[in-house]
Amino acid sequence: MGERTEFEPGDKAPNPGVYVEVGEARSFHTQINDPKRITLERGETFPDTTNKNRKWKKAEKARVH
Repeated sequence: MGERTEFEPGDKAPNPGVYVEVGEARSFHTQINDPKRITLERGETFPDTTNKNRKWKKAEKARVH
């Protein structure tokens, strides 16, 4: 089993880095126009997202169009 790539608000960051909000459906038409971006250190807690259906994903792993 691989490393998790998506995180819920309240989860702990596994590694330091920049994380962005991603939508619940990862298609081109439902991408977030201005996603929140946060910088976390390992073990810090993810904050709430703008919408309950969104999750956090590491910036270099997030899909960008």
